Formats: sequence, structure tokens, C-alpha cells
Amino acid sequence: MTSLSSPTGQNPTFIAVGSGSDQRLIAVRARSGSAPGLLWLCGFNSDMKGTKAVALDEWAAGQGRAMVRFDYSGHGESGGAFADGTIGRWLEESLAVFDACCAGPQIVVGSSMGGWIALLLARELARRAAGRASLAALVLIAPAPDFTEELMWKAFPPEIRAEIETTGVWLRPSDYGEPYPITRALIEDGRNHLVLGSAIELGCPVRILQGAQDPDVPWRHAFALADRLPSDDVVLTLIQDGDHRLSRPQDLARVIAAVTEFC
Repeated sequence: MTSLSSPTGQNPTFIAVGSGSDQRLIAVRARSGSAPGLLWLCGFNSDMKGTKAVALDEWAAGQGRAMVRFDYSGHGESGGAFADGTIGRWLEESLAVFDACCAGPQIVVGSSMGGWIALLLARELARRAAGRASLAALVLIAPAPDFTEELMWKAFPPEIRAEIETTGVWLRPSDYGEPYPITRALIEDGRNHLVLGSAIELGCPVRILQGAQDPDVPWRHAFALADRLPSDDVVLTLIQDGDHRLSRPQDLARVIAAVTEFC
């Protein structure tokens, strides 16, 4: 893995992840500062310039706190094709950024799919020898663990499943922009990373923020996750009028308040 420095602080640096034809350049914006630092994990088909990521970065800047945010391959400013993405691939990139760019205790903030990646990252870190960075807490916003299976595959009608199995891809319409590909590789790889079937041992406190009006990740999904977390220090906040994005000023204040608990 190598790092390519950008000419100014306004531009991202790039970390090379993978090798040979599988290598891709991952765009990272890292802010130095005090610990615990923050690591932002984006959602599916989102990027590090989204409202929540930018608001959290601005708050970190005001506090003099370290923060790292990045784009998965096929997202935002990173290299690679979105259609090549899988949960395992994006987890590999998240671990690479954590190892290369984070130091000291970290509060990992994951949005939607980023919540699933955060859980997988925490589980992997718990299995490894201690490194220069450690996990202080998770803050999960509308977390979507196992979404490829529970919220996609099981909800797809037979004709969409058949299209994915036959052609390898289905273009899913989006309320947020152009249709995006759901690939057979994404679905199949997701099955290798399911977490809701048993207790999830993380070894750190968890805060979950969930909108009751979320059309993409039902609030019951967040309750199912909380039920799988054996730690006593797990708090789930249900925002009665909240949607999936949770990007209103009051929602951003709740995210920052959850982070502040561990600062």
C-alpha cells in the first residue's frame, strides 16, 4: 500500500489499496488534531462530501479534533468502478485507511451501509493485535447491516432476482439521482459478511440514531441490530419524524451530541 500526497490541504491524498489489476486509489481527507479522532464511513452510493460528513468535519475543525473521511472505490473522488464494489472490497479499503491515517483512539461514525462496514471493521480490529490506532466507540446513523440480503435480495420480486442471476446486474432506480447497478457479486459477497445471525462482539460502546420514517432502512432493522449487541453500553435513539438521511440541523446536532459523549 502506498500513499500519494496532494499539493494542497484542500485536495485529497490518495492511498493505493490492493495489488496488480485489482489496485485502486482511495481518496482520503485527513485532518490532524487531538484524540479521540473521528473516522467517517459513508453510505452506499454516497461520498465524503455529503451533508453529515461535512458538518462533522466542520465541527471537528472547530474543536481541533482529528478526523478522517474517504470515498470507497467507485464512489466520489476514488478510483475504481462502482459496479466492481462489494462489502468485502469496501471493508478492505476501510481497514487500509484506518491503519494508514488514524492514530490513537477513534470514534467510528458510520452512515447506512457505513454502519455495516463499521461493525465489520470493529469485529476485525478486535481479532487483531493492537496497532497505532484503537477503537473508542461506534456512532451508527440509520445503520444497514446485512442490507444486501435483508433489505435487497429478500425484498426483490422474482423477476429482479432472475435478472441479477441471469445477467449479473440490475439497474436500481434511485430517488437521489441516476439508477445504479446492483450486481450478483455484491449480493453473493454480502452473504460472507452477515452479522445479524448471532451476537456481535465489538468491545466498545455503541450509539445508534434511527429515523422512524426511514423508507430505506426500517426502524425495526435498528432494533434487530441493538438486540445483537451484548454490551451494556448500547443506546438506540429513535427519531420519530426522522427519515433515512438524518441531515436536518436537529439531526446533525444529535449526531454531534452522540460523538461528544466520547470526547
